[in-house]
Amino acid sequence: KGRNCEIQVSSSTNEKMSLEIGDPGNLGSREDGRYCWVCFATDDDDALALWVQPCKCSGTTKWVHQVCLQRWVDEKQKGNSLKCVVCPQCQTEYIIVFPNMGPMVNFLEVVDSLIKRLSPFLAAGVVVGSLYWTAVTYGAITILQVVGHKEGLSVMENSDPLILLIGLPAIPVGLVLGKMIRWEDAILRFLQNRRTVARKFPLLNLVLPISDSEEHEASENTSSPPILSDPVSATRILCGAILLPTVSSIVGRIFFESIQNNLHRTIIGGLAFITVKGALKIYHKQQQFVRKKQRKILDYSEENVMTFVNKNPRASRSTQAPQS
Repeated sequence: KGRNCEIQVSSSTNEKMSLEIGDPGNLGSREDGRYCWVCFATDDDDALALWVQPCKCSGTTKWVHQVCLQRWVDEKQKGNSLKCVVCPQCQTEYIIVFPNMGPMVNFLEVVDSLIKRLSPFLAAGVVVGSLYWTAVTYGAITILQVVGHKEGLSVMENSDPLILLIGLPAIPVGLVLGKMIRWEDAILRFLQNRRTVARKFPLLNLVLPISDSEEHEASENTSSPPILSDPVSATRILCGAILLPTVSSIVGRIFFESIQNNLHRTIIGGLAFITVKGALKIYHKQQQFVRKKQRKILDYSEENVMTFVNKNPRASRSTQAPQS
């Protein structure tokens, strides 16, 4: 079969070849200076050890103990008996011979190899299927929570099964994609660059007037620090998207109890929650932006060390200046 690492022969042939390979008499056992490059032993250390010359190497590196080479081959194959092993010096492929164990063993090896190849695909299918049905279950629970228990059951019973199989798992996917839209950063960037926008749209000064202090600060600082942007956290996005329907339903029941329709109440509650949360986030980021903009690096003097470092030994190099 060409260059194959596994050669199956009969038991009698294998015994004959093993004698020819392992018998030191057939490969010059009477020669002096045989040296095993694995265990560094010689003929004087173990006179009964079987020697083999498995490659094209010459000199002292051409000889190796049969047992030592078997152990070294096992380490290189790492459990895969069909893996080819070559000499580390001359890169000659070792001729590894296996006895013929019969058709039953060959069949079991084929089955074992097939199972080993199919296992990753089966595992991936199980994971994907589990995620899909988890998304379907979450979508159904979300409909019951947003629309109402009775109304939600009625909607799902009267819907086409194909639409449910596609639409229900699309609910968590849509929530996650919507959560990834960082509209707060866009609004914050607009507010921080409103001087440039005001020049293009003068009517905007009536809504967002610019004070003289801001104009003076803008003239002094031509280059301002970039907008602080939180790194994308997959767990935070996932948790926020999954909890959004529940939070929207709770906010709607608490603050918009007068609305009778469950769907409308939940939608209004969700919009109110997103708006308030976004406003607080914009305010927080703006304050972080101002704090970073007013950051100063002080001289390393004894007074500054006593004032900012020794009073707060656990703090890092960035400390808060006292309020004047």
